[in-house]
Amino acid sequence: MKTFVLLGALNAFLAVALGAFGAHGLEGKIPDRYLEIWKTAVQYQMFHAAGLLVVGLLLSKAPNVGLIGAAGWVMLAGIVLFSGSLYVLSVTQLKPLGAITPLGGIAFLIAWVMIGYAALKWL
Repeated sequence: MKTFVLLGALNAFLAVALGAFGAHGLEGKIPDRYLEIWKTAVQYQMFHAAGLLVVGLLLSKAPNVGLIGAAGWVMLAGIVLFSGSLYVLSVTQLKPLGAITPLGGIAFLIAWVMIGYAALKWL
């Protein structure tokens, strides 16, 4: 439980810091198209940082319900693959990196399905 609360807090911190960096450090330095991609990475990182906090809270309430912890790890992988690939794409503008992003999106979808399934088993 504590691990996912800490991972959620860390990712929320990073999303705020990277959002500020994008707004103040990258504006005018990269094309607007890539700045929008950066913003998408920040948004999804923050959404899923909150998801990691939810995972931590669910684990504290239902530690014996399967899939919740696994969902947290899949969600973290999604953050790395989705947001991470978009951050790198934004600053390098290497378009093949965009091929990694959907894998992160799939990880996000799987994690939320796992959480939903675990909730059905728990409730």
